[in-house]
Amino acid sequence: MATSELKTVVRAQGNVDAMLAGQVTPAGWRLDFQEVPVLTQAFRRMVRELAYDVCEMSFTTYLAAKAHGKRFTALPVFLMRDFHHRAIKVNADAGIRHPKDLEGRMVGVNRGYTVTTGVWARGILATEYGVDLDAVTWVISDDEHVAEYEPPDNVIRIQAGGDLAEMVARGELAAAIGVDVDHPKVVHLIPGAEDAGFEALRTRGHYPINHLVVVKDDILQNHAEVAQTLSEAFTEAKNRYVDKLRAGDIEHPGVNDRRYLRVSAITGADPLPYGVDANRAMINELIQHAVDQHILDEAPSVESLFA
Repeated sequence: MATSELKTVVRAQGNVDAMLAGQVTPAGWRLDFQEVPVLTQAFRRMVRELAYDVCEMSFTTYLAAKAHGKRFTALPVFLMRDFHHRAIKVNADAGIRHPKDLEGRMVGVNRGYTVTTGVWARGILATEYGVDLDAVTWVISDDEHVAEYEPPDNVIRIQAGGDLAEMVARGELAAAIGVDVDHPKVVHLIPGAEDAGFEALRTRGHYPINHLVVVKDDILQNHAEVAQTLSEAFTEAKNRYVDKLRAGDIEHPGVNDRRYLRVSAITGADPLPYGVDANRAMINELIQHAVDQHILDEAPSVESLFA
């Protein structure tokens, strides 16, 4: 078979380094990696223009896109995972003593309402702390990647020229999710927020998925082998990274490297499991959050989401 080219976007990170370096390639295909400095712009272009053949994408953007008939389908290749307890910041003078005190208040959300970090963080507020998410006014700083999606009535757009970080610092917002705020009065809402995520992993297997990989439907339909071939390449690149990570061969470990090492120490397992079965519980949890937060009208079957 002649080698064919796939226009591809993934962020440079340990689990794809071997692919970006050309050390791992999908059989019969060449990946033409595109430079996209702001990865979220690639998400948007893929959703709105089908700009790439293969593209990393945030999971909730994918759920919303699939619900609105976008012509791409995911591989069960989960490129990024994180914990989101620490994503929720509060102004210490706002009178928020418990997460439920956010009810009736305004809370910022970085970028759009469907941003995956926001969905997971709101899910934590609801499931761990009993917050009525419908009783909070969510203030977003950008529109949604999926233009057809209409947020619920308790989601409003920041005024032109507004800045979520400054609004939290000034107390105009009680709190914000996914917003970097360098101000002495702005602190984590959840005490011990960094460790809280790992404790949730330890006690209930909570290990959120942020990003996956999507492929244009016409490519999947015209090339029956491509889903498996791509998945195998991504898996081989990831396995090489995990082996290096466990062997201590990462020269300058970053935040993600240290997180995955700690996850591996807690679980004794692969810190970046791919495949549907190994991730079914977390996939179902995110789907349920998306339904509860009025992002999806109904829950799709897990199998319908993946090639």
